Amino acid sequence: MSKHSLQLVECPRDAMQGLPFLIPTQKKIDYFNALLQVGFHTLDFGSFVSKKAVPQLADTAEVLTGLHRGESNTKLLVIVAAVKGALEAVSYQPVDVLGYPFSVSPTFQLKNTRQTLADSFDTVSHIKEACHDAQKDLVVYLSMSFGNPYGDEYNRKIVLDQIESQLRLGIKIIALADTVGHATPKQVYELTSSVIQTFPEAQFGLHLHGEKSNWQEKVKAGYEAGCNRFDGALGGFGGCPFTGSERVGNLDTVDLFSWFDQQHLETGINKSHILSCAKMATQLFA
Repeated sequence: MSKHSLQLVECPRDAMQGLPFLIPTQKKIDYFNALLQVGFHTLDFGSFVSKKAVPQLADTAEVLTGLHRGESNTKLLVIVAAVKGALEAVSYQPVDVLGYPFSVSPTFQLKNTRQTLADSFDTVSHIKEACHDAQKDLVVYLSMSFGNPYGDEYNRKIVLDQIESQLRLGIKIIALADTVGHATPKQVYELTSSVIQTFPEAQFGLHLHGEKSNWQEKVKAGYEAGCNRFDGALGGFGGCPFTGSERVGNLDTVDLFSWFDQQHLETGINKSHILSCAKMATQLFA
């Protein structure tokens, strides 16, 4: 892996979606505009899903009108859960990437998108067509990639089969999500290395959740397994509000950046800018 190929994805959308209070639109715009100057590969900032389900992100379209990239190369990503939302999302020129949560767990797919796995696969197919027509990228977040709390059948073959099905649709970027923070470093290493070796034509990322006490071992395992794309959220805030179990926060992006910096790996991140935005995150989410 080239030391210049690391991609850090900042996910304020994931940090915000489960908050019990609403952040004013202008404050979001100010925060996102600051994040656009940090040097992240991608900014996962909003969603076009049911406003009743995720009221915190109901103003994504309005937020878009206030974003100013300037010379930033950061890609803008929004999450969608249905074809209707995808069609709305691709109509906005500044949006570069759509993300869709497809679960290894049938139970979680119903909780998260109110669809069966079969229906969700059909949805991905239509969203992929919409992205192709609009020249947008599509990232599939493979939720519960490392197990689930519901007792649904889980093994590595199930994960590999789901990935193979997604790749047949033309999906090229898949993020393995440790949705409830159950993964061990050993699991992260073994699954990540397995999918990278089995499907060299695809790009894989890691969307890990975890506590301050165990994040570093998971990141190290993922990197050593060959992953070069990592998601985080400044302050470690957030987590999925639809798991039905206690949410575990995102990895703190400052920790991610610091760890890679200590390994002398180039991330493209401006250190002073990321620390400034970390302070903004604390004020915004606390």
